[in-house]
Amino acid sequence: MSVTTRFAPSPTGYLHIGGARTALYSWLYARQQGGRFVLRIEDTDRERSTEESVQAILDGMAWLGLEADEPPVFQTARFDRYAALAQQLLDDGHAYHCYCTKDELETMREQARADGRKPMYDGRCRHRSDPVPGIDPVIRFRSPDEGETAFDDLIKGRVSFQNKELDDLIIARGDGTPTYNFTVVVDDYEMGISHVIRGDDHVNNTPRQIQILQALGASVPIYAHVPMILGEDGKRLSKRHGAVGVMSYRDEGYLPEALLNYLVRLGWSHGDQEVFTRAEMLEHFRIEQVQKGAGAFNPSKLNWINHQHMQNLDPAIVLEHWRWHLDQAGVDLANGPDPIDVIKSQRERCKTLVEMTEKSLFFYNEPTEYAEKAVKKWFKADTQAVLTDLLERFRALPEWTGEAAHQVVHSVAETRELGLGKVAQPIRVAISGDAVSPPIDETLALLGRERTESRIAKAIDFLNARNAA
Repeated sequence: MSVTTRFAPSPTGYLHIGGARTALYSWLYARQQGGRFVLRIEDTDRERSTEESVQAILDGMAWLGLEADEPPVFQTARFDRYAALAQQLLDDGHAYHCYCTKDELETMREQARADGRKPMYDGRCRHRSDPVPGIDPVIRFRSPDEGETAFDDLIKGRVSFQNKELDDLIIARGDGTPTYNFTVVVDDYEMGISHVIRGDDHVNNTPRQIQILQALGASVPIYAHVPMILGEDGKRLSKRHGAVGVMSYRDEGYLPEALLNYLVRLGWSHGDQEVFTRAEMLEHFRIEQVQKGAGAFNPSKLNWINHQHMQNLDPAIVLEHWRWHLDQAGVDLANGPDPIDVIKSQRERCKTLVEMTEKSLFFYNEPTEYAEKAVKKWFKADTQAVLTDLLERFRALPEWTGEAAHQVVHSVAETRELGLGKVAQPIRVAISGDAVSPPIDETLALLGRERTESRIAKAIDFLNARNAA
């Protein structure tokens, strides 16, 4: 079988986490089988679909690196095909025009409830041949009355539905626009989709779609229905649980490699392994091993996974994503050290790119003020003399290296009989504005002689002014 999978979001909002996991599973399966992965934008809901949402989906897929093998397909460009195949079903007797009004349908449902029956369409227009003046009829698919519709789900196993429980589905509205269940069937058929991997909220749609496919003479794809993602409170993941849009995770400083790693593990496992590269996902992931039960989203676990990738990824890859955050912060990389070196220095102590940005700004932008708590704790009565001694010795160094600068810090501490922290911490406050930075030798090497000496001199001026006041 030639494998083709698809991801088919509706552009009525952002690309959410559940959709991203479905896209990942579909992408992995297609890549593993040497098949095609298709992106289909299901934009037939004209009132709710927006260009902004389309762009959010495209941006999210691009950021995650889940590239499709061809340009995205838009359902609104295919209305002629849906109309043609709806007519084919009418001609073949698999569909019919329904002239029932809203009032008739509501009366029908109320009577069914009163009789203790399922409120479903009773098929009364199946044999109506004459048009009803003033009513634009819908088109209904004629569902089989007897037997069952069943399929073998790669995750759920055998799933079956009694046909008598399935009423005649509307496949085209009175104005001619097709409905979701019909457009999906036509597209899966004509795009050659071999495997449909999607959320298990679509399970009840599957027997109806299978029936329509069979009526069209099309082969039925293999289905895999992925369980939902829940919040930590056990309820369906939503905005109240925090960020659920994929690009929000970019904004919060997560690496796409980490988010994909977390999502692939949210319902699947490979032994005790927690951290996966993309290559390892492709090697080990099996759609048949996805658990049947829902997974719970754990932000703390995502933070841990992200930190692992921050530390283990090639710094050049981390920089590709960090640049966006630096741009947002207005950082000019020409005004400081090689960002690759900064990443190597900061990645063990930073869980996200946002945290790395905040803790690295001082390398590129001179601090305009000192943190009040840091000043109170580390700028003591003797700090001005300590910094003056340091500045003189720094200026006397023949060559600026982290090791040489560190030796100066040690020698000042020994000469003045101070603990190393009482010398290093005032330096940190002077050069960064706060008392937190990488090891002092790394910090001084990265910042360079000119910036270090200039900032220490300004800190001395600050202390002079404070003492004078």
